[in-house]
Amino acid sequence: MDVRNVRYKPLQQSGFSLAEVLAALIIGTMVLVTVLGIYSRAQTGAAAVIRKLDSSRLPGEVLQRIAEDLDRIITAGSETRVTIKNKFEGGFQAARLEILKTIYDKENKKKTFERIIWQSSYDYDSDVNGLVLYRSYGGIGVEDKLLDAQRESWERDIFVPICAGVTFFKIQVPKGKVFLDKWTSVSLPKAVVVTISFAEPFQTLGGALDVSDAEKITRTIAIDRTRKIRFKFVKKEDSEEQNNEEFFKKSK
Repeated sequence: MDVRNVRYKPLQQSGFSLAEVLAALIIGTMVLVTVLGIYSRAQTGAAAVIRKLDSSRLPGEVLQRIAEDLDRIITAGSETRVTIKNKFEGGFQAARLEILKTIYDKENKKKTFERIIWQSSYDYDSDVNGLVLYRSYGGIGVEDKLLDAQRESWERDIFVPICAGVTFFKIQVPKGKVFLDKWTSVSLPKAVVVTISFAEPFQTLGGALDVSDAEKITRTIAIDRTRKIRFKFVKKEDSEEQNNEEFFKKSK
């Protein structure tokens, strides 16, 4: 066979035209934008749900701790007082709750057995625009096991920061249809209403900062003064030991 008579056919190469490539890129871009949009909306929704859960969990934990303090210290027949004050600090609604239980020592002098203070204060040095909630615990409780030489430290209130960013903190005492912002009576209140919020505040016409009612979390804590107590502190002259001493002195 004569090689010169052999004809070579050119190879046929298949491919995409420029128009097809552009169309594929446009369709792919549209699909990618749609997927990213769905992912962004899902991520935003999840973040909103997490923020909502966090905003309700932290206030609930604070209110539960306050309720536990009130329920543990306040007992029937004990020398216990509750003091409540409300004021504005840095434009924010702030409050102070003090639970004080006293006893009588061997010299018949009144001493602080337990004292718990919940107090919100505005921190001017902090970057967070809001109140800082503090809790203080002190006294000569049995669990402390302090010596007489450490008696000075009993009166010191060491405030421990619980949380920051509080935009509303109010404590009231319900009395009929009204709510008292101040309680200094020797008698115990029947209940305490605590309201807290971490939501974004707005400025009122009076210039103060407030939070919408929908963003406030409120709990009514009943003061149970009827439950039994394990022990009771009484004055020395009222005790049986004192009466016995007086009886023996008269007998002599």
